[in-house]
Amino acid sequence: MASPKVALLGMILESNRFARPADEEDFRSLTWLDGEALLKEARSGTPTLATEFAAFVRAMDATGDWQPVPCTLAASHPAGPVKQEVFDTIRGNIVRHLSENGPFDAVYICNHGAMVAEHSHDPDGDLMACVREVVGPKPIIVSTLDLHANMSSKMVDACDLIVGYRTNPHVDMIERGEEAAFSLRRCLSSGVRPKTVLKRPPIVPASVTLLTADGPYGDLIDFGQRRQAEMGGAILNVSVFGNFVFSDTPDNGLSVVVTARDDQKQAENLAGEIVERAWQNRDRFVRELTSIDQAVALASNPGKAPVIFSDAGDNPGGGGSGRTTELLSALYASNAKGVIYGSFYDSDLAAEAHQVGVGASLSATFNRNAGTEIWEQWNWPFEAEAKVLALHDGDVVGERGITQGRRMHLGPCAALDLGGLKVVVISDRAQTADPVFFHMLGLDVGAAKCVVVKSRGHFRAGFDQWFAPDQVYEVDTAGLTSPVLERWPFQYLPRPSFPLDPDTVWPEDVRG
Repeated sequence: MASPKVALLGMILESNRFARPADEEDFRSLTWLDGEALLKEARSGTPTLATEFAAFVRAMDATGDWQPVPCTLAASHPAGPVKQEVFDTIRGNIVRHLSENGPFDAVYICNHGAMVAEHSHDPDGDLMACVREVVGPKPIIVSTLDLHANMSSKMVDACDLIVGYRTNPHVDMIERGEEAAFSLRRCLSSGVRPKTVLKRPPIVPASVTLLTADGPYGDLIDFGQRRQAEMGGAILNVSVFGNFVFSDTPDNGLSVVVTARDDQKQAENLAGEIVERAWQNRDRFVRELTSIDQAVALASNPGKAPVIFSDAGDNPGGGGSGRTTELLSALYASNAKGVIYGSFYDSDLAAEAHQVGVGASLSATFNRNAGTEIWEQWNWPFEAEAKVLALHDGDVVGERGITQGRRMHLGPCAALDLGGLKVVVISDRAQTADPVFFHMLGLDVGAAKCVVVKSRGHFRAGFDQWFAPDQVYEVDTAGLTSPVLERWPFQYLPRPSFPLDPDTVWPEDVRG
């Protein structure tokens, strides 16, 4: 066939229902690219945009002629529900590009899959359905999604193929972008119209139970890949989505999406096998956390091997503020030494450190301008005498894990010494999943007795060369991402669902 004409677009946001709404500035501060500027960035050496998007473009470039039509890609750090006017603006840009440049042979949609809007529980599905309506029934629509996506029937109905991440921490975005491109080439060259099935058991797990190196979730993904291989070329893709429970939508829950080459029954059977396996192992989707008192004791134990703590309740990668002080103040009160802590999001404090300069002392006030909105209720002020150890402009390229090779603009950053407790302060809210947050300021991760990160799980891939799994602790802290689900006033989750409802029953006659 002639070189395929492929539209490129996406809207990336992981929404925490309880966090501050996402406005236009949230997207423009991370990614908002249109037209040729989008394609140019995707082809750059260290792109700032989603890794899978760049990988899709590079894979299409490497596998033959094609006609890319870059539309709009907008992405925000995790936040609350997107404001309706922002969603409408981005969707309007996409519709305009599609309407002016069609017809198309295919569309690639790069979304996260756990977006919530002020006006909709399922804006991902709304966007995908809108794209399908504009381009018509003929083009193949392929989408990549984060494995924390909340899958809806609307999303599956609009797309021909959905490719989900397989790793948590996320380190396979390049492979998934390439898979989407290779699968699209295969479908276009063979004329195959894939058949996709969605199944979901009544399990709504917290993200701390969704690691893939081991545990029940990793088992499901591995099982799906083995079964796909055993079925030869009959199955194009198996994706197991863990959900993002803080989105609080009717579509939340562990879900399985299986895409067959042409036999829908094969997809249904395999999806059924996987959800049944999940249900039989549901008790494994429960995880114990480390208390703050236990964490302080570990950090203060001179005979203990180095440890790394996840400030689990305040993960900016899940909508957390990056500004809670509960664990920081507890470590300071215990006179902890040899601890490096990152990263506290406070542009005012970072600016003050840059003003006084390296070597100067200051009375460091964390959260001096904390607001009174509900999503700031844990951003308690904290003060300590500090010395400025180092400064940086925050323009860095990730070293390891989820942000490896990706350029980040963190704004003015500083390292402060609070009497043996060294704190990294940044000016752009981001989770500390990469050692570059410490290394850019000259802090040696390998020499630290204890490392504390505001990250839920992605730090494991960034720091695994220093910390084995038995040196990693998830600390039970307050904040917008506390994984103790009983604390949250969920309104829209499907109920009953395990483990929120321990006695949940899934009758065999409704499993399908």
